Amino acid sequence: MKLIQMHTIDDLIDGCKAANRLAQQKLYNHFSGKMFAICLRYAKDQMNAEDILQISFVKIFTKIKDFKGDGSFEGWMRKVVVNTAIEHYRKNIKLLQVASRENVEVDLADDTIFDKLEVNDLLKLVNNLPDGYRLVFNMYAIEGYSHKEIAGLLKISEGGSKSQLSRARQILKTEIQKREVSYAKNY
Repeated sequence: MKLIQMHTIDDLIDGCKAANRLAQQKLYNHFSGKMFAICLRYAKDQMNAEDILQISFVKIFTKIKDFKGDGSFEGWMRKVVVNTAIEHYRKNIKLLQVASRENVEVDLADDTIFDKLEVNDLLKLVNNLPDGYRLVFNMYAIEGYSHKEIAGLLKISEGGSKSQLSRARQILKTEIQKREVSYAKNY
């Protein structure tokens, strides 16, 4: 197990369960970078990501007694952060743009276009998506939620989730193609 200044992660978890501030600080310092990266994928900007991160850690420290050791602690934390980001989104959204069609075909034929970008470039494009599209894209493509799970969490239909994903992919595809054309003209 990885050591953090003479403490194992399990020791830090036990310290956090006992509300030990030093253990909380060390746990935060160890995991905040990874959790912040998740927040950035869901947030509109860095300030919102910081808010989500802080709220997430308050929840982590409040609910840490619920962690029973089944599965990885980092995975448990990740779930808390993603759920906090979803809650944050729901509180701040006035209207989630959902397509009215229930059955949407998702075009996966041209997914290879996504392979042509660097990860950071793709993340920038994803962050520029409209809120609803970005949220569903992250939940489905990155976190691995099913459309049924997304629909339940966001209180939308499965078809709405599929539509949001399809539109997000189409926007991303269009933006990538624009970059390819621009790149080809410059070289």
